[in-house]
Order: sequence, then C-alpha cells, then structure tokens
Amino acid sequence: MDKFRLHYSRQIAGVMWKTVSEACNLACDYCYYSRCKGRPGKINRIRDDLLEKFIREYLEIKIGYAPFYWQGGEPLLAGLEFFQQVVDLQKRYSGPGTYVVNAIQTNGTLIDAQWAEFFKTHNFLVGVSLDGPKEIHDERRLTGSGKGSYQMVMRGVEYLKKAGVNFNILTVIHEKNVDKGKEIMRFFLEENFTHVQFIPCMDFTSQNPGRPTKYAISPEQYGKFLCEIFDIWYNNGNPKISIRFFDNMLAAYVNQIPEMCQLQKTCPKLLVLEPDGKAYPCDFYMNEDYLLGNMYETSLIEILESPKWKDFLSLKPALSKDCQTCEFIHLCNGGCPRNRVGSGNAAEKEYFCKSYKQIFRYSQEKMTKLAMRVMGEAQKV
Repeated sequence: MDKFRLHYSRQIAGVMWKTVSEACNLACDYCYYSRCKGRPGKINRIRDDLLEKFIREYLEIKIGYAPFYWQGGEPLLAGLEFFQQVVDLQKRYSGPGTYVVNAIQTNGTLIDAQWAEFFKTHNFLVGVSLDGPKEIHDERRLTGSGKGSYQMVMRGVEYLKKAGVNFNILTVIHEKNVDKGKEIMRFFLEENFTHVQFIPCMDFTSQNPGRPTKYAISPEQYGKFLCEIFDIWYNNGNPKISIRFFDNMLAAYVNQIPEMCQLQKTCPKLLVLEPDGKAYPCDFYMNEDYLLGNMYETSLIEILESPKWKDFLSLKPALSKDCQTCEFIHLCNGGCPRNRVGSGNAAEKEYFCKSYKQIFRYSQEKMTKLAMRVMGEAQKV
C-alpha cells in the first residue's frame, strides 16, 4: 500500500461541510452557528470548482472509510441538484478500497418525497433535529416569522419513513424540556424512532470561541435528565432504542473506543470547511485563531500539515488535576474543551462534569452487567 497515501489518510477522520454557511430557514434562538434568524436571503453554497477540487484531493488520499458530513445552516437549501453533483463526483474520484459515506444534519422542514428517494438511493444517513412532541419542539424551533416548525418536521420524517431512509433524531435539551425526559422518550418510542442523541443547550457562537459560554441548564438538571432517560433506555437489560451517549458509555465498558469526540482521549482530525474554502479543526472553533488555510489557495495536504492543528489538538489532553485523578476519567476523558469553565482553553473541568459523574455512578452497576452480557455474547460468535 502507498505509504504516502496511508499516512495522510490517517491524518483526516472525515470532513464536515458547512454546505450553505449560516443560511437557514429556521430561527432557533439557541443556534451556535447560524445568525440569519430564519431569513437566509441569497444562498451562498459551495462553488462547483471548490467542491470538485476537495472531493478529488480527499479521495486521492483517503483509504477505507471516507465520511462526508453535510451541515449548515440548513444544508438542504443547497438544492437537490447540488447533492446529485456531490454523489457524481464521489463516484468519479473514489477508487478501490474506499467506502464513501454521506451523513446530513437537517431541520427536516424541506424534506419531500423527492429528497427522501434521493437519500434512500444514495444511502445517506439523515439526522433530523426534533426537540420532542409539538408543545416542546415549538417552544424554541421557530420559523423566521415566529411559527412553530413541528408539523413541517414531522411531515419530512414521514417521507423518510415511507422511503425507508436511515435517520436519527437530534434533540437539544434546554430549560423548557430538561424536566420532561419521560415525556420525550415516550413520544420517541411511540413514533418508533430507533436512534436518538441529546445535546445540552449552550449559548455561544462558534465564530467566537474565546467568548465565555452561557448554559441554559445546570449540571444537576442535565444529570437528572440523563438518569431519568437511562432507565428507559436500559429496559431491564434489553435496550430497544439507541441513545448515542449511552451507547458510547457501553463502548467504553467493553473496551472499545467511543465514537463521540467529547468522550475520546483526543479530538479527531475532522476537517470543517466553509463554502468560501476556509478550513477549521472543529465547528466549535471557527475563527481566525484556528484557521488552517483555504482550499481555494492551497492543497488539502498543506491544510493537514498546518501547525495550528497542534494548537487545537493540545486543548483536550490538558486536563485539570481533578480530572487526572477522577475514577471516571476513562469514561469521559475530560469532556469537550469548549465546555470547560473559564476560557475554554485552560485545563479546567467540563461544565457538565457533575452531570457525567451523576449518570456514571447511577448507571455503573447496570452498565457493568450489560457489558458482561455483551462480551459474553461476542465470545460465542
């Protein structure tokens, strides 16, 4: 195998495209990235020449799994023709031994039968943002005119179900739903949602990582929420729904590497690209201090060699003294650097440290039993 290609393939875990930059048709007040308030105006999507240049260079070096993550704003605003061009270019430039995967995160409001059929045909994994049943979802996820988006989202979900598209649900936990864990889970189970992930609401902008983060909920509230939904997930030792955080906890219990970046020992080299070609190491750190280069002006390899990667990758391992001696360090590995109290860059504890300790202690006995069963079943195969 080409050592040059193998070296650089290991240097990049995947790419996240901010497909239309901040353009979005919703005005969720907790969004950390889009600032257009549901009125996107002219859509500035990725230019054709940049799209082809990156896909060609990325697939020239990537061996094996080659993931593309399409986000926004609202990435569907780029249009179906754009994504058809994406898959055509991927087919053109992917070689033997390369497995291209596409995942897209959408608010779901623009999905129709045509979109759903496209996702099914090209095996896209679709993430849909949904904060719970109507009365909960419509509290925060509004259109530019101030109307709730629940009905539009659920219409899109029905199209996905009908077409047989693989999709998961992403739910933001904020002050309006943090005490409604059982209600949210009951709704998700009634809707037969099989894969769910929860993220706590934080007020910050990724374009200003030095600005202190404000949090909508307390660590105690989030910890209680996690414990409440854990029992539903555990289901007497027979989980029937995938909750990403608990799945990753279980991975650690069975001596596997969690796939969630916040629970890994180091941040992955996941390249984040804006439509103007600017490259960053994380969508929580998208400002000049962490600018790796511009794909219009340089090559992907030069971006991967940027010394600013080292600065970024040094953030997570800089653990506080409490973290270094914590009994649960093997489960959370210090959490996300963006959530560390203070500047976000210092060796401080994660804001949700108490939340993690609460759920780790609460679930320890049951997780141990489940892990032993899983490993036992694996040995029989």
